[in-house]
Amino acid sequence: MKRVTARMMDELIARAGETARLRTNYNIHESLSDPVQRLFIAAGLSSYFRPHRHPGKSEFAVVIRGVFDIIIFDDEGVITERVSAGPGRDIFALEIPADIFHTWIPMAEGSVFFEVKQGPYDPTTLSFATW
Repeated sequence: MKRVTARMMDELIARAGETARLRTNYNIHESLSDPVQRLFIAAGLSSYFRPHRHPGKSEFAVVIRGVFDIIIFDDEGVITERVSAGPGRDIFALEIPADIFHTWIPMAEGSVFFEVKQGPYDPTTLSFATW
């Protein structure tokens, strides 16, 4: 049995603050080839998530600490939706459909979300926005 503790999340947040990108992740899945990818992502306030989409794959996330604004874009880069998610808010979990450009904006220091999406993970299939 795998257990996830508050201390693990504290350590993940601390490690994120020590990286150049101000974020890090903790994978629950065993390998990048697993058919289901499950991971915690911790981010500092100035962490930048480049707008991207996952071709053919939806993304489900639960914000477990802090607050994130999630921005959805059309294919030309026009913002079509912005939601704020986190514990104690009306929205704390969401599913982003496949092929939709989006980004995550940490709105509180030490924010963490748990993400689930179809694997395997292949960084060459991740589609970054060109705008």
